[in-house]
Amino acid sequence: MYKICLVEDEVSLNNLIKSYLEKEGYEAIQFFNGSTALEFIGTEKVDLWILDIMLGDTVSGYDLINKIRQIDKNVPVIFTSARDQDLDKILGLELGGDDYIAKPYSPKELMLRINNILKRVYANTNKLKYEDYEVDIEKRVVTHNNKEVNLTTLEFDLLYMFLSNKGKSYSRDDILNLIWGENYFGSDRVVDDLVRRLRKKMPKLNINTIYGFGYRLT
Repeated sequence: MYKICLVEDEVSLNNLIKSYLEKEGYEAIQFFNGSTALEFIGTEKVDLWILDIMLGDTVSGYDLINKIRQIDKNVPVIFTSARDQDLDKILGLELGGDDYIAKPYSPKELMLRINNILKRVYANTNKLKYEDYEVDIEKRVVTHNNKEVNLTTLEFDLLYMFLSNKGKSYSRDDILNLIWGENYFGSDRVVDDLVRRLRKKMPKLNINTIYGFGYRLT
């Protein structure tokens, strides 16, 4: 699920956009002023920001994107503004914004732009997402809130197996054959130990134990 932060001081509009985001299947985090958004930046991994340029307090959308870009140079940002002026649009894009939409706008148009940006930015099939985890398959790197999770080779192989087959049940023998290979003749208890280690390093992984059989990621 993509996490989208919405910074908008018009309460009714903020709540309306939040409802549209949730209908699209996104997790929406609301901010009604720039100060609280500024404090939040960098505390969690965010997939997209929607920033109103003119906010009710001393922190503007421009201040926010400056802080965002210090933390994450790649996360997409959409600016909104009641002032449909070329200078706003140019400045927003120069500061690292990905799109600009003038008020009043249709929530459906905003959702369309969000969907298009997310598809473009996160279209890399070499990357998988689960909860707050990002998994780079090619580099074999897992990050959580911009911090790397150090996994061993076997732990990563097990993670990739689960993520690639979410919802599928695996017996211990299945996992032994897939992770250790068919020539492994040790105890299947190594599977339990590997799952335990992976759970400890990635506690948000919902790996269900199927008693007397094996495991399943949901």
